[in-house]
Amino acid sequence: MSEEILINVTPRETRVGVVENGMLQEVHVERASRRGYVGNIYKGRVQRVMPGMQAAFVEIGLDRAAFLHASDIVRPAMSTVEEEDSGGNGNGNGNGHVPSISELVHEGQEIVVQVVKDPISTKGARLSAHLSIPSRYLVLLPHARTLGISARIEDEVERQRLREVLGALIGADAPEGSRLGYIVRTNAEGQGAESLAFDVTYLGKVWRVVQENIARAKVGERVYEELSLPLRSLRDMLNDDIEKVRVDSRDTFEKVTKFVHKFMPQLDDRVEHYDGERPIFDLYGVEDEMQRALKKEVPLKSGGYLIVDQTEAMTTIDVNTGAYLGSRNLEETVYRTNLEAAQAAARQLRLRNLGGIIIIDFIDMNDEEHKRQVLRMLGKGLARDHAKTTVYPMSALGLVEMTRKRTTESLARQLCEPCPACNGRGVLKTAETVTYEIFREITRAVRQFNAEQLLVMASPSVVNRILEEESAAVAELEEFISKSIRFQAEEHYSQEQFDVVLL
Repeated sequence: MSEEILINVTPRETRVGVVENGMLQEVHVERASRRGYVGNIYKGRVQRVMPGMQAAFVEIGLDRAAFLHASDIVRPAMSTVEEEDSGGNGNGNGNGHVPSISELVHEGQEIVVQVVKDPISTKGARLSAHLSIPSRYLVLLPHARTLGISARIEDEVERQRLREVLGALIGADAPEGSRLGYIVRTNAEGQGAESLAFDVTYLGKVWRVVQENIARAKVGERVYEELSLPLRSLRDMLNDDIEKVRVDSRDTFEKVTKFVHKFMPQLDDRVEHYDGERPIFDLYGVEDEMQRALKKEVPLKSGGYLIVDQTEAMTTIDVNTGAYLGSRNLEETVYRTNLEAAQAAARQLRLRNLGGIIIIDFIDMNDEEHKRQVLRMLGKGLARDHAKTTVYPMSALGLVEMTRKRTTESLARQLCEPCPACNGRGVLKTAETVTYEIFREITRAVRQFNAEQLLVMASPSVVNRILEEESAAVAELEEFISKSIRFQAEEHYSQEQFDVVLL
C-alpha cells in the first residue's frame, strides 16, 4: 500500500493530509487563530463543584471553564494497563468505586490538569488529572506507576519482550514511589532497547521541565504545550509504511527534518521539500476531496450512495442502492451495495473526523453470512483508523451502532458555520408557508395599531408568489381589514425573512 503524508503551510493555516493509494483518508487543520488545546497541561483552579454530576468546573485560562469528572481524578491501583496509542489518561472509568467529587476537590483548590477534549460547540474543554506526555514510542504517565503495552500489539511474544526491555530501562524493581509510569505505543513494535532508551531519557527531561513550570506557574497558565500539527502528525503517523512526507514550506520542512533526524533518523530520506508550481493539495486532489467531504451525499462506484448526517447527539449514515442494478437478484444487489458502503463509511468517518455515537443504517439483508461479511468489511476499513473505534453487532433492523473517540471538532465544524438563513436546520420554510405567515401578521398588526396603509418587505421569491398566485387572497384581505397593502421585494432578505410596516 502506497501511503504519503502531505503538509501544506500558509501563514495562518496548516493542513496535513494522509493519502493512501492516491485517495485522501485523513485531513487535519490547525489555524493560528484557533490552535487546539488537547494534550496541553495547565495549572487550574476549581471554580465550582457539582456533586450531582460527580464533576467540577475548573478555570484554566480559556473562554469557558473546563469540565473535570471524578473518574478523571481517581486512578485505580494497577501494575499493567492496556491502553490506546495516545496513552492518554486511562481514567479507570468503571474500575471499582469512584469517591464523591466533594471528597476529591474543593472550590478554590489549585489543580494540575490536562485537556483531553477541545471545547466543542457549546461545551467547555474536558480535563483529566491523569497527566500523559507522549513521545515516539512511549507515553509517560507520571502519576500512574504503571507499565503497559498498547492493546494493538497483539503478538504475545513481542508484548513480553517490550515489557522486559522497558522494565530494565526504567528499573521496574525500584521502589514504587521512585519511578514513573509508561505505556509502550504501537509504533514500538519491533524496536530495540536503544530506541526505547532514547524516549525514556527524552520524556524524563520533558517531565522535569514540566515540574519546574508547575512550581512557578500562576493559575490559568500553560505548563506544557503539545507539539504543532506537522510535528505531532509525524510523531504519531510516520512509520515504515509511509513512503514520503512532502512539505510545501521551506521553514516547516527544516523544522520537520530536524525533528525526524532527532527522533526517527532511519526515516530521514522519506522527507521531501515540495516546491512545484501547482499547490500540493491540488496536485493530489485533496482540495476536491475536502469539498466533497462537506457534502451530505457520498456516491458509491456501484451507483448507490451514502447520506451522512451529523447532529449534536450522533451521526447517522444511511445506505441506499440508488441506481445499482448490477446483480442477478435483489439480495445480491443489497449485499454488494452494503459491502461497498461499509468500506466507504469507514473512510468517511476518518476523513470527516466524525466522533461520538455513530449509527449506520445498512440496507436490510436476510442472509446471516452476508451480515457477518459486511461487519467484517467495516472492521477492516476501521483497522487503519488512528482514533479508537468500537463496533457493536448488527441489529434486527440492519443498524450498526458504533462509537469513535472524539478529541477535536469534525472537519465540517472546523471549516463551516450554521447557515444564517435556516440557522442550521438544513431546511427553509416554503414561499407558500411564509406567505400565510405574512397574512396572519397583517391581521394581527391592524388589530393592535392604527394605520392607513401597510408595506410588506420580503424576499423576491415570496413577493413574486404573492403577486402572481395570491393576488385574489390579497384583495380579500385588503377588503377585510379596510386597508391597502403594498409589497416590496428585498434582495438581501432570506426566504423566511419579512417585515410588516404600518404607514
